[in-house]
Amino acid sequence: MYRNVSSKIAWLIALLIAAGVSAVSTAPADAADFGPVKSMKVDAKKAALGKRLFFDPRLSGDAAISCSTCHIPSKGFSDGLALAKAYPGSEGFRNTPTLINAAQKAAWFHDGRIGTNLNDVTRESITETYSMNMDMRLMQERVKQDPIYVKMFKDAGYGEPSNGSVRKAIPEYLKTLTSRGAAFDGGKMSDAAQRGFELFKGKAGCAQCHSGSRFTDDQPYNTGVPNNPEIWSNPLRHITYVAFSMFMGIENYMNIRRDVGAHIRSHKSDGSDIGKFMTPSLRELKQTAPYMHNGMIATLADVVAFYNRGGGNDVNQDPRIKPLGLSSQERNNLVAFLEALSGDALTGPEHVWKDKINVNYVAISDWLQKKN
Repeated sequence: MYRNVSSKIAWLIALLIAAGVSAVSTAPADAADFGPVKSMKVDAKKAALGKRLFFDPRLSGDAAISCSTCHIPSKGFSDGLALAKAYPGSEGFRNTPTLINAAQKAAWFHDGRIGTNLNDVTRESITETYSMNMDMRLMQERVKQDPIYVKMFKDAGYGEPSNGSVRKAIPEYLKTLTSRGAAFDGGKMSDAAQRGFELFKGKAGCAQCHSGSRFTDDQPYNTGVPNNPEIWSNPLRHITYVAFSMFMGIENYMNIRRDVGAHIRSHKSDGSDIGKFMTPSLRELKQTAPYMHNGMIATLADVVAFYNRGGGNDVNQDPRIKPLGLSSQERNNLVAFLEALSGDALTGPEHVWKDKINVNYVAISDWLQKKN
């Protein structure tokens, strides 16, 4: 788990410096801009290649898990678990976020440690030891051995398969995962949802952070979400957090019993940034339970109740988190609005590679000498 630590730390430090600046400087979205999520311009052939790669288990070290193992289309490209799975021999310590609309994020992961460069996001997701544990040089040779990939890379304009092109093709596919069909976008909300929307913008104060078409300002806050004790009681989850903390330069990581969140971006000496996490998108919530960065809240009704109480209990809690005084009916209306932000499941062939990926192909003879 600790192989190539020095080089990895150097790379991550450089990455965090670059990503931290872009993420922190991102201006909050206009709270009034609650329109549909706009589709992104996509290169169809590059996206088709990225789709096959996304569902291909050969991109993991043991050739047993793919990106879609945790980002499951029928679960809103999340996994339905409180805490994510991880590469065999470890378990995850955070909730798997949806990838729907994720290509439009200003900062990635629950701590916002990587900015808008999806190439970097793809690289970390594939190579990190507790994610897919793949040496990209090996991945490149696996891809080169598959005649279907040889043709797809060429048709997409990438030429010979390479790990750099993999890191471009998968993000192109992610651009296709855009919300559609939500009652909110089609003007088909129920009366209860309409009332909930007014609460969302007004009395409940949700729009202070959940703004823009994706309903997030892409900024980190501490709302007092309780820690998930499973992370430290389960050795496989704890060792994953220890490895992550070491790579991120978190001090005293062997004795920490909480997820420090966005602290890894700024490392404030007074610790006032500990426990901050990125504002999640509110799109597709019906598909992506349980909620929060550590899966500690099971239902939307529970989420609304949590904020109605004034959030959790944390020394660094954002001062804007206060008891809301919502009645039972108002809470129900707010839930109805949140549900109206979910649309059609992205489970058709446009978004899912339906054909079997045959890993028992006939290898290309004398492949070292082959030229595309």
